[in-house]
Amino acid sequence: SVACVLRLREGARRLHYLIQLWFEFVRDWEYLGVFLLMAAESSILPVPSEVVMPPAAYWAAQGRMNFWGVVLAGTAGSWFGSAISYWLALWIGRPLVMRYGKYVLIKPAKVELAEAWAQEKGLTGVFVSRLLPVVRHLISIPAGILRMRFLPFSIVTTVGAGLWCLILSWWGMQVLGDEPKLIEDPDRLVHVLKAKMLWFVGAIVLLG
Repeated sequence: SVACVLRLREGARRLHYLIQLWFEFVRDWEYLGVFLLMAAESSILPVPSEVVMPPAAYWAAQGRMNFWGVVLAGTAGSWFGSAISYWLALWIGRPLVMRYGKYVLIKPAKVELAEAWAQEKGLTGVFVSRLLPVVRHLISIPAGILRMRFLPFSIVTTVGAGLWCLILSWWGMQVLGDEPKLIEDPDRLVHVLKAKMLWFVGAIVLLG
């Protein structure tokens, strides 16, 4: 019906407005914004890296930032957030994490999952987990609890996080970057996401 179509269009306009605000936030804060948001993503705060790196790379494609600067800022932020989580976990220990973690969105089941990765696979588990959902932002906690050596932990965290930032940035550059009017036209945004998200979903499936 006409009313249904109008509601869908209004919903698309609202979504476009929110996406536009987010893209502009990343643009205005530039590398510092990428660093801070990725530091939050690598700690206990629910900031998905998928909504940080692609917009930053989009602006890099428009000449507002440098592609490799975006990747480096994201990687540095990921390491920083992971280091904070590592030292806090090492300092407060497992009992407090398991008991009070739920109050900061760290459920015991998630901690145990990340802990299994760290115990069974060691540094390899830390590296691989940086490319996986759920455990990627929690793996630093069991690493601290288990008192992994900080330097090797930092190296594999940096490499894994760097690879993930590179993948997301490449997607933002290649898939979204060639659409300079993307955030100005709601219909164009919806069309691009529908047409090009298939590539991103396929990459995630392949990675999985």
